[in-house]
Amino acid sequence: MTKIFNVNGACRCDRHYMVHLGSRLQQIRQMVEDGEYFVISKARQYGKTTLLHALADYLEEEYLVISLDFQNIESEEYINGSTFVRALTREISRRIRRMTEVADDVKERLYDLSDSSERNVRMAEMFACFSEWCEESAKPVVLVIDEIDTASNNQVFLDFLAQLRAAYLDRDRTAAFQSVILAGVYDIRNIRKKIRQEEEHKQNSPWNIAADFDVDMSFSSADIAGMLKAYEADHGMKIDIWEIADTIYDYTSGYPFLVSRLCKLMDEKLAGTTEFKDKKSAWTTEGVLEAVKMLVSEKNTLFESLIGKLNAYQDLKEMIYLLLFQGQVILYNVDDAATDILLMFGFVKVKKGTLQIANRIFETRLYNYFLTLPEALNRDMCKLAVLDKNLFVQDGQLDVERILEKFVVHFDDIYQESGTDRPYHRLSRCTIYN
Repeated sequence: MTKIFNVNGACRCDRHYMVHLGSRLQQIRQMVEDGEYFVISKARQYGKTTLLHALADYLEEEYLVISLDFQNIESEEYINGSTFVRALTREISRRIRRMTEVADDVKERLYDLSDSSERNVRMAEMFACFSEWCEESAKPVVLVIDEIDTASNNQVFLDFLAQLRAAYLDRDRTAAFQSVILAGVYDIRNIRKKIRQEEEHKQNSPWNIAADFDVDMSFSSADIAGMLKAYEADHGMKIDIWEIADTIYDYTSGYPFLVSRLCKLMDEKLAGTTEFKDKKSAWTTEGVLEAVKMLVSEKNTLFESLIGKLNAYQDLKEMIYLLLFQGQVILYNVDDAATDILLMFGFVKVKKGTLQIANRIFETRLYNYFLTLPEALNRDMCKLAVLDKNLFVQDGQLDVERILEKFVVHFDDIYQESGTDRPYHRLSRCTIYN
C-alpha cells in the first residue's frame, strides 16, 4: 500500500508519512513513570490524537493503557452524574472487553455500572471500582482521554475532575491510576475560558494537580527532513531534502497540519501540472512556494476554526489587527486573558518576550481576512494596505526591492515635512542592491 501525507484524523506509520515521534514519546513515558497527571493542550490539528495513539502502542508492554475519546459521549449524557457514569463505564467496557490483562470480575463490575439504568449510580461507586481495578492489575493502569473539550462546559465534568484529583492525592493509601493524560485545545487548568460568564461558580477548576507538559510538538526542519527521506526512498528519486525542509519550516514554523498539507499539495496537486510536469519538479523550492499560494487560498477546517474564533472573541481580533497593521509590539503578559486565548488557539507565539503571529501562512491568511472586512476598509491603515498590496506582492511573493524603494520615498518625505535633518545623508539617493 502506497503511503500518503495525511491531514484528516490521526496518522498511522503503516499508511502515512510521519515525523519520527521517538524523542517525544520518551519524554512522555518519563512523566508516566513518575506518576504524573497532565494535560496535552495544543491548538487544533496539532497532532494530539496521533501522539496519543503512538503513545498507547509505546507503553503497552509495561502499562495497561485505556484510551478513550469523549466525542463518543453524547451531550445528553452529561445531564447528571448518573448518566455520565453509565456513559463513561460503557466506553471503558468497550475498550477492555478483549483485553486478557483485565480480570473478568473488573469487566463485570464496569459493565454493571454501565447497565444500571434502573437506579442512580454515583461517581464514588465508579471510582471505587477504578481503585479495586488498579490494585488488582498486574500492570499499572494509565487512563488517556482525548477530545476533553467536548465535555468541559458543564458541572458534571468538573465533578469528574474533582474525583480524579481526590484519587491522586490519596494514592499513597488507596490504589489509583498510574497516570492520567487528558488532551484537547483547552487547558483544563484554564477551563473557565470555555465557561459562560454567568456561570462563575464553575470557574474554580479542581485540576490543579496537573504537571507541566513541556514536550515540543511542533516539527523542526530535521523532523520534516526525516519524513521527506522516507518519501524520497519510496519514490526512488533524489530531491534536495534539506532545502525543501527548511523552506517548509520557514513558512509553517513547524505547525503539523500546515507541514503535512503543503507536502500533500506538492505530492498530489502540483505534480503533473503544466508548471510541474512530474513529482521531482514539484519537490523543489519553487514547488513549496506554489503550494503555499494554494494553501493560503483554500478553505479548510483549520482556517475556518481560526476565523471562527476571531469572530467569537472581539479582543482577539483587535490584538491581531494591532500586530498585523500597526506593527505594535505587544509584550507577553502571562496574566492577560486575551493573550492566553491567542496562544491556546495557536494564533501567536512568544519570541523574545513579545507576541508574534505564529507563522507566515497564518500571517498571510489573517492579513487577507482583515482586508475584506467592511469595518477594516474604513480604516486608513487598511486602505493603504489594500492600495499597496499589489505593488509589493508579485506572483505571491514579496518584492523586497520595491519595498525598500518605497521606504526610501516615505523616509525622505517624512523628514522633508518635519524640517529635521535626516540621520543618514542623502538617503533618498541610496542604491538598492539585489
